[in-house]
Amino acid sequence: MSKCLVCDEAMKDALIWRTLLMWVDAKLICKSCDEKLERITGDRCSMCSRGLAGNSSSGDLCFDCLRWERNGEWSGYLSNNISLFHYNEYLKEIIAKYKYRGDYALASIFIPYLKEMLRDIEYDLVTCIPLSDERLKERGFNQAQALADLLGLRTVEVLTRIDTEKQSKKSRHERIALPQVFHVTKNDLLHNQSILVIDDIYTTGTTLRQAAKALKKAGAKEVSSITLCR
Repeated sequence: MSKCLVCDEAMKDALIWRTLLMWVDAKLICKSCDEKLERITGDRCSMCSRGLAGNSSSGDLCFDCLRWERNGEWSGYLSNNISLFHYNEYLKEIIAKYKYRGDYALASIFIPYLKEMLRDIEYDLVTCIPLSDERLKERGFNQAQALADLLGLRTVEVLTRIDTEKQSKKSRHERIALPQVFHVTKNDLLHNQSILVIDDIYTTGTTLRQAAKALKKAGAKEVSSITLCR
C-alpha cells in the first residue's frame, strides 16, 4: 500500500484513479489531498489564466493583462500563460516545502496535470525560468527545471539571470518596476521559433514578461508559458 506524498497517509490505489492514462502518476497523492488542489476552471483570462468573475475583466482579458498590453514597454511580448491551479493556502504550503525546503519529490505530484495540459500546446523549443547563481546555490535546484525534467522535456538554457532580491519579498509595484533581469545567451537558436517557458508561479506576470521580452527581442517568433498556479 502506497503513501500520499503530501500527507503521508496510506492510500488504496482504487481511491485515486483519475483516468487509466494518468493512473500511475496520480497514485502519488491521495484523494483528499487531490481535492484540495483547486483547478482553474470556467472562464479565464486568455492571456494569464486568471479566473474571470464579476468586474475583474473586459472581454476575454483581465484588467491586469489589459494594463500590461496598454503599456508600450510590455505589449505584445507574452502571448499567453496557462496556469493549472489557484494559488490557495494549501498549494502555497506544498510549494514552500518543494521550493524553499528542498522536498524535491513533491514535484512529482504535478506531473499528471502538466502532461494533460501540454498535449494541447504547440511549441518549437522549451526553456525554464532560470535562477540566479546565488539563488541556485541557496536552493540546490531550479524548481522549474525539475518539473521539465520529470516531464521528460528536452530543454535549452537560453537565458541567464542576474542576482536580485527575492521576488517574494517585493510588492506588486516593486516587481513591475524591476529592470530587465534576463540575458539571452543563445540567440542563434531562437530565430523564428515558438518558445514555451516553464515556471512554477504566475504572480504579477513580471518575471515571465521580462523573459518573453528578452526572447522576442533576440528573435523568437512567439513566447508562451505554463505555470503550476497563479
